[in-house]
Parts: sequence; structure tokens; C-alpha cells
Amino acid sequence: MNERSAYSRPESVLVVIATRNDRFLLLERRRPAAHWQSVTGALKPNEQPYDAACREVFEETGFQTDAVRATGVVNRYPIPPEWRERYAPDVSENTEHVFLLVVDKPFEVTHCDDEHANHGWYDRAVAIDRVFSYTNRAAIEALNVNEF
Repeated sequence: MNERSAYSRPESVLVVIATRNDRFLLLERRRPAAHWQSVTGALKPNEQPYDAACREVFEETGFQTDAVRATGVVNRYPIPPEWRERYAPDVSENTEHVFLLVVDKPFEVTHCDDEHANHGWYDRAVAIDRVFSYTNRAAIEALNVNEF
């Protein structure tokens, strides 16, 4: 990648999907292997965070919705080494907008096979323990599904 437009935008969304009885959807990444996470993804050029959150939920789960809610949490963190090649050489940090989608019960997930190897619905303690990202962990710990 040698054109700046070929690089990922250093702004992303994290969408925590949970049921009203505190079950959390996690997706297992193919690369790096065994990395579990909530729905995530980079914003496209000129895309707003809310639109990216709805798009990523659909792309990664097959569930179409416009019911995602902004939590007001915005994280800024160094880009992990395993993803550095996706970004322009002068970019070292990512801005992440955190969203929550609350559903009544687990839904059937059609995960993106080239990106994810597996998925599951887990109780809060297991989800907190399983996710690899500290921002994902903090979001699951802090979010109260009954407030949304």
C-alpha cells in the first residue's frame, strides 16, 4: 500500500451487542487467531460513526438494525502491532467510538467467514475474560443494558 487512500482510516467503532439478560455476542477473529471481540470496524471515508456502527453490525453478523446507541465513550489508543500495516506510516493512534445494541434475545449470527472463525453468546464474566482488547473489556464491564 503506497497511497494514503489505500490505508484504513484511524477511526473505528466498537459495537457491544447484548441481550437484556446480560449475554454478550463475541466474534473470534481469524487473524490474529483466537482474538475474541465485539463487532468492530474502521470508518470509511466521509462515514459517520453511527452509520459505520450499523454497517459493521450487518457486515459482521447479518443482523440489520438502526437501533445501535452511542454510549458517549470515545477511546484513543496506540494501534496494536498486528494491525500497523493497515495504516499510513505516520499514523500511530486510533480513535474508537463505542456503541451498544441491546436485543431481547440472542439472534442467529451469520458471521463474515473471511474475517471471523466463530461466534458465541456469553455471560458478562466470560465475555470480559475472553475479549483481547482492553477497550472492549472496559465497555462490557461498564455498560448497563437496562440503561439503553
